[in-house]
Amino acid sequence: MSVEATIASAKEMMNKAINHLEAELVKIRTGKATPNMLDSVMVEYYGAMTPLNQIANINTPDARTIVIQPWEKNKLQDIERAIINSNLGLAPQNDGSIIRITVPPLTEERRRDMVKIAKAQGEDTKVGIRNARRDALEQIKKLQKEGLSEDIAKDTEVKIQNITNEYIAKVDEHVAKKEKEIMTV
Repeated sequence: MSVEATIASAKEMMNKAINHLEAELVKIRTGKATPNMLDSVMVEYYGAMTPLNQIANINTPDARTIVIQPWEKNKLQDIERAIINSNLGLAPQNDGSIIRITVPPLTEERRRDMVKIAKAQGEDTKVGIRNARRDALEQIKKLQKEGLSEDIAKDTEVKIQNITNEYIAKVDEHVAKKEKEIMTV
């Protein structure tokens, strides 16, 4: 593996960590209704656990309401049960053709808990980024044993550290943005 390939590999791993963070932050409730809040809900659908968004339309007609319209009316009870069992703190209301969920406003204490969850996600992502850095530095050491010059090795280590700092700053930005979103009443 070359120096360029090592750097590219580290960047790719760090990008994956950032993408994962973005996906996880979307799932954290901010008090505003979004269809993504239900991404983790799995419904039993003809014997297989299926994501809710694959068996129903999910809309948000306003900032506090989520409307779920299943493609098959006979799945309403299964969807309702899955939402209740998902521990999202949401209370679905089944009217026979659609399910409505009114998203309750978050209390100050619950908002702080959500911020803690977001920060924990950020820390996990930073660990992933640092692991990518460690792997890249180990690869550089291997290349050095195979004849890579010390100057090039040191320059590459500095580049990798700069890239790491850049990605950690991105994590901090994402978490700060989510924290602001959560704490905005």
